[in-house]
Amino acid sequence: MRQHRTGRDRFVEYLVEHADDRAMLAALRRGLGQPPGAVPEVSKYVQPWLGRDSSISTERGYYTIAPLFALHPAEGNSGNMGSHMAMLAEPESDPPSSVERRFMLLLSADADDLPEYLRQAVSLLKSKDVPINWQQLLTDVLAWNRRDERPRLRVRRQWSREFWRPRVEEQPIAAPDDSIPVEGA
Repeated sequence: MRQHRTGRDRFVEYLVEHADDRAMLAALRRGLGQPPGAVPEVSKYVQPWLGRDSSISTERGYYTIAPLFALHPAEGNSGNMGSHMAMLAEPESDPPSSVERRFMLLLSADADDLPEYLRQAVSLLKSKDVPINWQQLLTDVLAWNRRDERPRLRVRRQWSREFWRPRVEEQPIAAPDDSIPVEGA
């Protein structure tokens, strides 16, 4: 069965295939901290992947991911930003570690602040050579940018689950056991 690839998939594949193109990466990095479309060099690489009727939230997502990828083009094939940040976190520190504080700020970001918090997170991941699942990050950023709050909340839950669950050493609370006899049954 042939797997359907989306424009998002092809965009990230394009970035990964050109990860050694130093001129492209330099041009894309100029977009860090800039509004979408403010840097013509970034538009040169992003606009061909956007349709004529692409929403503002889709444009923002692509313009967010391209410079971040250029900052740290190491690609991972699994996980999300929560699992990536968890690789850097200190187990159960009190007070919370700087990684955990940064992660909590990332989770609380609104769509306008997300690019800046992601830039900080990607810079930290780069400093520790942690690869990023760019396909998943683009999908998550696109959901985060939607007007409807539900996709953003779903992404926050998924990132939170991946960040905190692996660090819990106790067994999770078990689901009810159907094998326990019920009176009168």
